[in-house]
Amino acid sequence: MPIILAIETSSELASCALLRASGTDIDVTAHVTARESSGVRTHSQSVLPMVQELLCEAGIALADCDAIAFGAGPGSFTGVRTACGVAQGLAFGARLPVLPLVTLEAMAEACRARTGATEVLAVLDARMNEVYWAQYRWTGAWETVCAPALGAPEAVVPEAVDGLAACGNGFSAYPEAFAGRAFAAAAHADILPHARELAVLGAAALAAGRAVPADEAQPLYLRNKVAYTSAERQAINAAKAGEP
Repeated sequence: MPIILAIETSSELASCALLRASGTDIDVTAHVTARESSGVRTHSQSVLPMVQELLCEAGIALADCDAIAFGAGPGSFTGVRTACGVAQGLAFGARLPVLPLVTLEAMAEACRARTGATEVLAVLDARMNEVYWAQYRWTGAWETVCAPALGAPEAVVPEAVDGLAACGNGFSAYPEAFAGRAFAAAAHADILPHARELAVLGAAALAAGRAVPADEAQPLYLRNKVAYTSAERQAINAAKAGEP
């Protein structure tokens, strides 16, 4: 069982987690410990202390880990850059490989752990009246049904499947846009990307050979422009309202 350190800061919730083996040689199970901190403004200050707490609690050094996983996106532009930068810095210092993982897949894993669902739609608030979304299917590993995309809430059109579970704060951010849509009726809107699930996914990703050198780790951006001028925002709002 590998030891995976995971870092996630793509939303308003920052988290770190450590996956390691526990038990005897005969009965080995994965054990995940985690720390979390709310508040986007403090992400860069909170991550390293949380990492240190996890390593001290486990009685291991950073170099004892097999890889560092991080939430590569989609998500907050600053947040995914923070996670990538911290993961790279730690990995360089300890000479460890890095696992860039998709935040929406981590949300799907959290939904499966909570509900047992094998068909999951993950929708994350992207601000600017848009959401990041993707659809996944569990078959012993996650398969991508609809690849991560950015768009208006109304543009979220998942593949119709039985037992589709939905999760993510996109549903609570834009309730009117999702009103009356069957897949949104029982959405788990409190599920956000979390390092706990990234650590679990990281073990499988490492075994599948998806680790990369620290200098090759990159965030996943779906939005080319992260800020608009006042004039651009007015033009966008006018177009949405149907004004000339």
